[in-house]
Amino acid sequence: MEYDYNTQRSKMVLPEYGRNIQKMVEYATQIVDREERNRAARAIIAIMGNLNPHLRDVSDFKHKLWDHLFIISDFKLDIDSPYEKPTPEILYEKPKPVPYKDYNIRYKHYGKIIELLIKEASEFEEGEERDALIRLIANHMKKCYVNWNREVVDDKTIFEDLKNLSGGKIIVGDELKLSDTRDILSKSKKKRPQKKK
Repeated sequence: MEYDYNTQRSKMVLPEYGRNIQKMVEYATQIVDREERNRAARAIIAIMGNLNPHLRDVSDFKHKLWDHLFIISDFKLDIDSPYEKPTPEILYEKPKPVPYKDYNIRYKHYGKIIELLIKEASEFEEGEERDALIRLIANHMKKCYVNWNREVVDDKTIFEDLKNLSGGKIIVGDELKLSDTRDILSKSKKKRPQKKK
């Protein structure tokens, strides 16, 4: 009696569809009559769709299935597809490098967004709106500082950093009161998931 082991079988191209789909595709590539081969391909597409119902939310669901069919057949399946047949070159080409902007962040614990917010706030006209924005930014800076360094920070340090980051355009006096460090630390502790005992 002979056994059929997975190690003896051909490598699965797209394992998420399973061995049976791969066998069906291999069989379809051997069908001589083109019309019958097209019917077999449409039947395989329907089964592939039923196996992956979560993909139906994807906008190009059918297109993806047809591409997968060609990939499973190692691009050997000669059928009339409603979509352009993909090529092996497209499948194996390296992605283009992502262009990252080289930001020079002066204070890493505040991040680039804070620097951009400070720049915007420094261009606001004097008034309540500017004061409210500066208060929000300063409080967020304190939160970032405490979360990054895990230590108490004096409000004057935040105000000095705010002045430096704004190029001297934002100067805050002692009349501005920021959130208490203990409140920030206790809120961040509550957000962390508790370890199960």
